[in-house]
Amino acid sequence: MHVNLRIRDLREDSDLTQQEIARYLGCDQSLYFKYERGERMLPLDFAVKLADFYHVSLDYLVGRRAE
Repeated sequence: MHVNLRIRDLREDSDLTQQEIARYLGCDQSLYFKYERGERMLPLDFAVKLADFYHVSLDYLVGRRAE
């Protein structure tokens, strides 16, 4: 699974909006939208923040293993 699909699924499973996650990351919703669509690469610092937020490993977030 690609990171963009994983972060979308995690967000939807948590019943959160893109705006809420963008606010948590400190970026615009339009930029976060591009991460979820796979139009922009998710920066490592954002990946770490999201892994911590969702209580998952970075390996899981990037699809290296199921959790």
